[in-house]
Amino acid sequence: MGYRKVIWALSLPVILVAFLLSTCSLNSREEPEPEPEAAAAAETQKETDTTPQIKLSESMYLNRDEVRDYINEVSKEHQLDPNKLAVLFAQIKSQQSVLDAVSRPAEKVLTWAQYRPIFISQKRIDAGREFMREHATTLARAEQEFGVPANIIAAIIGVETFYGQVMGKHRVLESVATLAFDYPPRAKFFKSELTEFLVLSQSEKWDTAAVKGSYAGAMGWPQFISSSYRHYAIDFDNDGQRDLFNSVPDVIGSVANYLNEHGWETDNPVAVSLSVSEKQRAAVNALQRKSLKPAISPAKLNELGFKIEGANRVSVMNLQGKSGEEAWVGYKNFYVITRYNHSALYALAVFQLGELLTN
Repeated sequence: MGYRKVIWALSLPVILVAFLLSTCSLNSREEPEPEPEAAAAAETQKETDTTPQIKLSESMYLNRDEVRDYINEVSKEHQLDPNKLAVLFAQIKSQQSVLDAVSRPAEKVLTWAQYRPIFISQKRIDAGREFMREHATTLARAEQEFGVPANIIAAIIGVETFYGQVMGKHRVLESVATLAFDYPPRAKFFKSELTEFLVLSQSEKWDTAAVKGSYAGAMGWPQFISSSYRHYAIDFDNDGQRDLFNSVPDVIGSVANYLNEHGWETDNPVAVSLSVSEKQRAAVNALQRKSLKPAISPAKLNELGFKIEGANRVSVMNLQGKSGEEAWVGYKNFYVITRYNHSALYALAVFQLGELLTN
């Protein structure tokens, strides 16, 4: 019998009874108190009928053909229990708050002048310095093993979650499902991430419905999406599990491993600001590219009177800062940071916070 027949041979009431018994429960929602007559009738029914009276909301994902097809496919491909998946998808529905958030990420709607103060504050600097003092040994071990500076590791953790203080309030299953099935511009990517999350959740023995993270499904102190968690998270405290929610050593090691795997160059620079005259402005602006990938020969900048290290290609950025336009050159390591979050603003915030953590 095919997987589709196996799943849906179960009657909907059976799936819903499993839903009731499942430990993966929805957040409770208060219902208005019934009228006295209705309350009395309900009590009478409770005494005479022990069958769960459950009504599956039409908005729940399990009602949608494309979701049921997805359950069939993913359960077969990854050896996941289709009936457990059905129970999970009977609990979740599309979240408008997630769709609203993904349509206006800070990196796309804010200028550098607006973005920088969010992440470069004295409070975050102080917390980062304390984090580096408290975890100096682990940071040093990660730097030695992966070649990534301790201050860059600490800065990423600080920018991502304020050192574990803000890890997200969205249920990952529900938020990623929303983006997979109700956000067409990136449905393919998020459907893949949904599968990654389900596989990851099973391998890590998580309570799938309870895991929380960002609106885009990023999790833990370093805000790894599921595919990154599966491929780059490491057990840096050697306790037999990769825990980015509770183990700071695992967090530190995993961030360092991620950057290393994406090509971090030990002892090479990250970025440098340019002091641009009005005479040079047009020529510098012309060097900016839409892509974050380094594409400009240092020789072109040297010809304009700037001293740029090395012979490898760089990127040129013109950002609107607090005091006007700022010009920056990004080296290969700057590009590596943008593999963590595809934004020049993000990478520059990480770089500047990192510099302040060591000064």
